[in-house]
Amino acid sequence: MSTPQLVVHRDKDLMAQAAAARLITKIVDAQSSRGHASVVLTGGRNGNGVLAALAAAPARDAVDWGRLDLWWGDERFLPEGDADRNVTQAREALLDRVPLDPKRVHAMPASNGPHGADADAAAAGYAEELARAAGPENHGAVPVFDVLMLGVGPDTHVASLFPELPAVRETERTVVGVHGAPKPPPTRVTLTLPAIRAAREVWLLAAGEDKAGAAAIALSGAGEIQAPAAGARGRARTLWLMDTAAASRLPRSLYPPASP
Repeated sequence: MSTPQLVVHRDKDLMAQAAAARLITKIVDAQSSRGHASVVLTGGRNGNGVLAALAAAPARDAVDWGRLDLWWGDERFLPEGDADRNVTQAREALLDRVPLDPKRVHAMPASNGPHGADADAAAAGYAEELARAAGPENHGAVPVFDVLMLGVGPDTHVASLFPELPAVRETERTVVGVHGAPKPPPTRVTLTLPAIRAAREVWLLAAGEDKAGAAAIALSGAGEIQAPAAGARGRARTLWLMDTAAASRLPRSLYPPASP
């Protein structure tokens, strides 16, 4: 796994704009080299901020939206169209504004979907969808995502992998149901660390003073069971994209400039 690199921006708006520009470049490069790209989206204020910035970026037209696969790192297990679902918020921020191929938008199942109210069955179904999308060159049960974005919670959770809960201990399954999450709603579906680590690049988004403690813990050598963000690493690169408030408890030696 790659060693984390830190990129610290002045404020959350600049961080979102810079992350959006970086994401456009990665998608275009992947499409140029392989004909398609694959990105895992995250929810929350920082994830949605990046999507909104992408929607407003003139360079978004460089992306061939019809050749982009979108996946999700986790989802609140709520009915289709619920305002708290990550996919609902993503559609409002970006997806409904660009010409995506609906077949390449891989939303996680809703609680009124084909699996009903069974979050574990929904997780298994999403794992099967990932496995079908994985080609022989991926050598695994998920596609090799070009970029996988994760928001970092104040408790160091990423996706719906919360400290000490069973999901963060999973070593084999790629997607699991989460029950009794400390953040509402308690029932969720999430990628696991093995799926996250299949990505070429993992980007962790942290903006705001409330994320400063989590960033300091995760980047100080904490274990992934106690600090799930510490275990989120990409194959080729792991980027922490932060604002100065989120980085305020880190020693300056931790964030030398990262290459573009």
